[in-house]
Amino acid sequence: MILKLKNTPGIYLAGFMAAGKTTIGRLLAERLGWHFVDLDEEIEAAEKMTIAQIFETRGEEEFRRIEHAAMRTRVRAIEAGRPTVMALGGGAFVQSKNYALVEDNGITIWLDCPLDTVRRRVEQAYHRPLARDLERLARLYAQRREGYARADYRIPIVSDDPAAAVEAVLALPLFK
Repeated sequence: MILKLKNTPGIYLAGFMAAGKTTIGRLLAERLGWHFVDLDEEIEAAEKMTIAQIFETRGEEEFRRIEHAAMRTRVRAIEAGRPTVMALGGGAFVQSKNYALVEDNGITIWLDCPLDTVRRRVEQAYHRPLARDLERLARLYAQRREGYARADYRIPIVSDDPAAAVEAVLALPLFK
């Protein structure tokens, strides 16, 4: 395992909504024997409302503030030596202050899911506030790709089998 990961044992999964970050992250954490955190699930539990409700009642700016605070708390635990796989929200990694928080505190992996697959997966997902307008979804997808590309590694999502993506992650040179 590379030194960066030994010093701060965090693996951060970035990617667009419906890329499989939560499902793949849970499986990866299980395989590694590490703790798993889904940042959006943590926020919903702490705020006692869904991400969609936070967006609707408090706005995206307030959501991003809450998201950054939750990330900062979890990164501190990783810095203290708690091995963790963290599934980031779709927009978390592309926020400059969030990227700065994780870039030196573990490894970032972009789960690069094709837009057609995303569309199919979110077709009826009304709980995703940014997925309700498919044209806006496509623009957001294109805008975020450059931000995701800053990740240490890129894993193309080529099927709906999360085990295949986990194996691709485990085959990365960081585990050699």
